[in-house]
Amino acid sequence: MWWRSAVIYQVYVRSFADGDGDGTGDLAGVRARLPYLKALGVDAIWFNPWYASPLADGGYDVEDYRAIHPRFGTLAEAELLISEALSLGIRTIIDVVPNHISDRHVWFQQALAAGPGSPERERFWFHPGKGENGDEIPTHWESSFQGSTWTRTVNPDGTPGEWYLHLFTPEQPDLNWNHPDVRREHEDILRFWFDRGVAGVRIDSAALPVKDPALPEVPADPGAGEHPHLDRDEIHDIYRAWRAVADEYEGSRVLVGEVWLADAERFAQYLRPDEMHTAFNFDFMTQPWSAGALRASIERTLAEHAPIGAPATWVLSNHDITRPVTRYGRADSGFAFARKRFGTPTDLQRGTRRARAAALLVGALPGSMYIYQGDELGLPEADLPREVIEDPMHFRSGGVDPGRDGCRVPLPWSGPVPPFGFGTDARHDTWLPQPAGWETFTVEAESADPASTLRLYQDMIRTRRARADLAAESGAPGLDWLELGADVLAFRRGEHTASITNFGPVPIALPAHGGVVLSSAPLEDGALPPDTTVWLEV
Repeated sequence: MWWRSAVIYQVYVRSFADGDGDGTGDLAGVRARLPYLKALGVDAIWFNPWYASPLADGGYDVEDYRAIHPRFGTLAEAELLISEALSLGIRTIIDVVPNHISDRHVWFQQALAAGPGSPERERFWFHPGKGENGDEIPTHWESSFQGSTWTRTVNPDGTPGEWYLHLFTPEQPDLNWNHPDVRREHEDILRFWFDRGVAGVRIDSAALPVKDPALPEVPADPGAGEHPHLDRDEIHDIYRAWRAVADEYEGSRVLVGEVWLADAERFAQYLRPDEMHTAFNFDFMTQPWSAGALRASIERTLAEHAPIGAPATWVLSNHDITRPVTRYGRADSGFAFARKRFGTPTDLQRGTRRARAAALLVGALPGSMYIYQGDELGLPEADLPREVIEDPMHFRSGGVDPGRDGCRVPLPWSGPVPPFGFGTDARHDTWLPQPAGWETFTVEAESADPASTLRLYQDMIRTRRARADLAAESGAPGLDWLELGADVLAFRRGEHTASITNFGPVPIALPAHGGVVLSSAPLEDGALPPDTTVWLEV
């Protein structure tokens, strides 16, 4: 199947390319840049939500799944984009967010209008509250964005009303997946987009939708399936039904889960043959720049996937994560949301070397590879002024967390000054400001530089596809590791290809080989420099 070894490119529409000059990326901009993605060599595009939305959380607060946000374009343009991309050999994957919808969605507006005890409210988690007057919140569950998970409504007469559940922001009320309307609607949404040629669906926060209807507090140490709103056993019925919908269509319609779970056995259950096809590998993405840590993560990942025959996915970043160039240049080069702070120092030169090495390392691993837009240009995290930040994670942290907008800044395409060919009309600023020093990161500049990160990605993807050892859909349950020292991560793929990454402080001698296939940085007198990956003919 195509998705087992695919290179998938993530498009954050608002920041990819602007086709109408209003400062916001759109579908016209993506369509105009499809030749760029074809030249890069990707197999598919994954779009963050492009639906009608108030954009309280970057589009993950969906108002209407059957309409495109008017800033991005129209449904007809989306259909054209899907078709035009496919004509270039590029499939389309879209986001679906089953846990919640927007508070502007017609269902939630009907629920507010209908009042307590109404059938309309049964699609959500409304609660009268605890205490004599219902003044106490129903639970003390903590939001994924910090703070409370309950907001109280106001009755028409101005008195306090019921509370409703939202694991994210108050603008994102959680759906009640025990209700048949919720299940039926989402299956219809899948068919709506599959009918329009979409090749797959990425399922946001896939372990969260099902809640314990008793609404207990979160235990101090919940056992498997005991958490009241995470990884409930009943959730697998949802994805078995979704898989049945996907299997109605000729060809392969892939389901990709965003599953954040520490328990490998529980994680693997989402990838059983009648559920999802693949799931994002967050364990690898959050590891520090360390041979030991990354090898352990690779081994865990392959061990999780081997019993069920599902391919692993390899991800270095996405629209939520600090960009690799910045992250790998820090003293603490791992990632955790709780540790994000303004002003964390980084060595961008070191981070760039490591990010390039990491890309080549990931490209050699068995499974599918995801590239977040701009990582192929080596973009660093943008240091944004506080006054332009829109991300709710920043505000719900009391201004301590810089949020995720630093990795969502519009891409630089050409020219020496902002907006760097983004397409924005001179009368409009880009929706987030671009740093003034990004002229060296433009597609135009990097396309002309044989040593650029863009050229490295193009060479890597082309070689990965052309070389039989790397093009294989999957590898053995474990890799054929080469033991070259504690600071070296080295393995063979197939009979003729080896990947070696030097994490240490000094160059290392390479084993006997038949030639260099590709390297993230030049060798030094035949030795592999620090923070460098090389692919060898063996």
